[in-house]
Amino acid sequence: MEALFTSTAVVALAEIGDKTQLLAMLLATRFRRPLPIIFGILVATLANHALAALLGAQAAAFLDSPVFRYAVGMSFIAMAAWTLIPDKLDAEEAPRPRFGAFLTTLVAFFLVEMGDKTQIATIALGARFHDVVSVTAGTTLGMMIANVPAIFLGHELLKRIDLAKVRLVAAGLFLIIGLWVLAQTAGWIG
Repeated sequence: MEALFTSTAVVALAEIGDKTQLLAMLLATRFRRPLPIIFGILVATLANHALAALLGAQAAAFLDSPVFRYAVGMSFIAMAAWTLIPDKLDAEEAPRPRFGAFLTTLVAFFLVEMGDKTQIATIALGARFHDVVSVTAGTTLGMMIANVPAIFLGHELLKRIDLAKVRLVAAGLFLIIGLWVLAQTAGWIG
């Protein structure tokens, strides 16, 4: 349960103001059909994050050493710093609606999520917890918690949420997890 809850909280907070959330709002205004967009995000996130969690878990099993665990801890600290930098969706990244809301969302989300901070976080969470199913379920739930309201409420939601504070909380979570992993690896805590 720790892997599920931690993954959900970390990704839900990290996703607020992220370029994939901005993409969700853009798709909602272009298509005005929320359900196909929601299902597209769900399927794309499940596929992308399952691969990321599997990669993290496999790397952790293969490279199970203090050096690798220190690297995982440092990656969470790096994610804390990265989270403090606001994302913007470039005009050329915006998908051209050719294939309908579901397919456009599926492809766009899968591609935009590649190398995104939530995907990197999913790899690190997979390495930390060695639980592909719980991490994938948690990170996907976190993505849905952050993106579904954005689809329905869009820009009104962003007007009412202080993104700087949300980024600070998300960065704090990444930092705490990173420090926790480092302290465990050093043998300071059990």
